[in-house]
Amino acid sequence: MRRQVNHLEFDEGRLRWVHAALFAAYGHQHWWPAESPFEVMIGAVLTQNTAWSNVERALARLSASSALEPAAILALDPAELAEALRPAGYFNLKARRLSAFCVEYLAAGGLEGWGALDTETLRRALLKVNGIGPETADDMLLYAFERPVFVVDAYTRRIFARLGAIAGDEAYEQIRAGFEQTLGPDVPLFKEYHALIVQHAKQACRARPICPDCPLREACPAALAPSLHAKM
Repeated sequence: MRRQVNHLEFDEGRLRWVHAALFAAYGHQHWWPAESPFEVMIGAVLTQNTAWSNVERALARLSASSALEPAAILALDPAELAEALRPAGYFNLKARRLSAFCVEYLAAGGLEGWGALDTETLRRALLKVNGIGPETADDMLLYAFERPVFVVDAYTRRIFARLGAIAGDEAYEQIRAGFEQTLGPDVPLFKEYHALIVQHAKQACRARPICPDCPLREACPAALAPSLHAKM
C-alpha cells in the first residue's frame, strides 16, 4: 500500500520489509539503555554530535557524583558539571543545555507534569528548551514518554536515500510524517526500527558502505551499482 505524505511516497510493504530484514540480521536492540525516563532524556541531550559510548562515560561520571536527578544536576557548580560531561564532547555547551533542560523540566512539574500533556503540546514544550531540536525532542517522546513518534536521524536519511525511498534532503517533518502515517502509531515498532537503523548504519551502511554484508542488498540500488560506492 502506498501513501502520499507531504509529497513523499512511502510503500508500507517495503518499510516493513526493511524492518524485518534488519531485525533478522541484528535482533532486538534493547533501546534506549537507561535506568529511568529522566536518564533517557539526559542521554538524548548528551548524544548530540557524539557516539553513545561517550555518553555512557559521561552518565557514569554523573552517577558517581550522585547527579542523575534534575535538582542534583542544578546543584552542581557549572564547572563541575561541565567536567563530568567532558567525555560527551562540547562539554561546556552541553552543561548549559542540560541545566536549561533541568530548569524547564522542574518548572513543568517533572515527568508527571510533562507526561500529562498530549503529544503535540509536549513536543512544542520540548522544542522551546534551548538546545533541543526535533531529533532530540523525538528521542525523548518515543523512549521516555512512550509516544508514537518516529525519530529521524542522519542514518535514516542515508539508508533510505540509498534505498531510493527518499532524496535525503527533505525536511525533517516530511520524513517523520511519512513514517508515522505509513506505519501507523506503534511505539514498540518505532523504538526497534530506529535502533535497528542505527545499528545497520554502523555495521554496513556506513559513509563508505560495506555492501556485501548488507541484509538490504537485494533491494538497494546503491548495492547493485558498485560504481556508486566511490561517490558515497
